[in-house]
Amino acid sequence: MSTNNTYLAVFLGSKTSPQMTAWNALPEAQRRAKEREGIAAWKAWVEKHQGAIVGMGGPLGKTKRITHRGVDDVSNEMGAYMVVRAESHDAAAKLFENHPHFEIFPGESVEIMPVLPTPGA
Repeated sequence: MSTNNTYLAVFLGSKTSPQMTAWNALPEAQRRAKEREGIAAWKAWVEKHQGAIVGMGGPLGKTKRITHRGVDDVSNEMGAYMVVRAESHDAAAKLFENHPHFEIFPGESVEIMPVLPTPGA
């Protein structure tokens, strides 16, 4: 994959945030309705920005951290990822303004970072 104008989008949200607390407090029927609304909005966002999407990525599961001491189960705020292409870092960031991740779902933010060339490659 070329790194030219390529950006990694990481979807973040805390399991203990006020947004998640409110989401979990919804009656099940209301939460399911919001999930359907959010999925439809997410699909519409993908359709609108399909030309910029290089890799759909997907939801992320439980995390293991590997260090020189071994392997540990850890928790972080990463919930999903996606790879996009845009003319600039700012343009890549603007793709995610008003994204359903935090407009409908209880996600808190999307962080965008450029994919850089591997040194020496």
